[in-house]
Amino acid sequence: EGIMKTRVLICGGVRTPIGHLGKTLAAVQPEDLLTHAIKGLLAQYSLDPAAIDGLIMGWVGQGSHAPNIARIAGLLSGIPETATAYTVQSNCVSGMESIASAVRAIQLDEGEVFIAGGTESMSSFPYAIRGARSQKPLRNMNALKANWQTLWDDKEVAIIDCIEEGLTDQVKHINMAETAEVCAQRYGITRTMQDDYAAETFRRCFAAEENGFYGSHVIPFSANGVSLERDEYVYARKALVEDASMFTKAPVLFQTTDHPFSKFYDDFGAFIPERKYHAGETEPTVTLFNSCARSDAAAAVIVASESAAVRLGLPVLAEVLSYATAGVNPAYMGIAPAHAAPIALKRAGVSFDAVTNIELHEAFAATVLSAFAESKKEFGCDWEALWRDGRLNPHGGSIPLGHPLAATGTRLVLSLIYAMMENKDSKFGLAAACASGGIGGAMVIARP
Repeated sequence: EGIMKTRVLICGGVRTPIGHLGKTLAAVQPEDLLTHAIKGLLAQYSLDPAAIDGLIMGWVGQGSHAPNIARIAGLLSGIPETATAYTVQSNCVSGMESIASAVRAIQLDEGEVFIAGGTESMSSFPYAIRGARSQKPLRNMNALKANWQTLWDDKEVAIIDCIEEGLTDQVKHINMAETAEVCAQRYGITRTMQDDYAAETFRRCFAAEENGFYGSHVIPFSANGVSLERDEYVYARKALVEDASMFTKAPVLFQTTDHPFSKFYDDFGAFIPERKYHAGETEPTVTLFNSCARSDAAAAVIVASESAAVRLGLPVLAEVLSYATAGVNPAYMGIAPAHAAPIALKRAGVSFDAVTNIELHEAFAATVLSAFAESKKEFGCDWEALWRDGRLNPHGGSIPLGHPLAATGTRLVLSLIYAMMENKDSKFGLAAACASGGIGGAMVIARP
């Protein structure tokens, strides 16, 4: 038996195409991506903005130019000023956390109709000048300009790339690609295994783009001379779909002449107690091609109580049964979904065997395959069998689509809903994602 006292439904959802870092959507701000998604959602489902009680949106790269981006995008979308709005930051599960937050608000009678989702423009992540304003060069803008040439050498000032800083765990001092390699080494996930997985998810994704699966819920972006009809990265890497041997051309990330792989074990070997480095035997595995791409996009869904959905004549795409998060060592970030999923399933009163569809975030092929191994070893759940059967990520995932951080959690739920629509036998679906800091999120939905 489930935990919901009020049935909560997803009554519509759309997303923008996913743009590749620095490409077509690079100049579009995250609030504008989100506004486009919200306006498209309202139009597609003929939802009166006055019926909306609140907006809850994820945004990882939160910046001062759009404080509380949920509020800004809501007002820009024509939603009345009386609607509440807040923004969540839970790294890569933010877009799922926003949906869960809307569910909680409905359970607590804080409203009946919410727009939830997420947005990200990694292309517009800033560079930051870090330091205390008590330092003379940073006292004000004039002082900053006057001392610009010497800032780089000032020990009290740091000039930071916010993408690289944001993708690094500040407790374990390990970035996301390094966590993927740590997991690959721990679980014995070879490069060939990762490249094979990546080749198949690319193949599935390209087929889904071509047969209109994503077109069913992607609204093309067109504004201010910028136009993008469909997801960008999978087409940019079409050569990988046409010739899977191309995966072997990508250099590994953690072996160069200046930085041999033995140095990786010097730095992170404490996180890999199961294995020791052996020269000539221990090989690096993670590459650009078996990792997800940095991206720009937004996604939004309508979350409503059953009574509100009936009153407003909204379609029912899915019922949300539960949500759960679980924490693991940040260095093993990728296995966190394997720990979150059993909690969510237990709360929903659904067995793993009853799940017909899974959408799993592909941060890296290494993290996916490590999560498969962890789930089987610790919980007896065979996610890999569902992957082979085409029931897990049947239309590809974040590796070919790209990963617009806070939009990804919502994208996963949308992909799950539409995959379940294709599967006449589907009843229960699971969406799951890992996030920086070692957090995993999992949501269980039911087909109406």
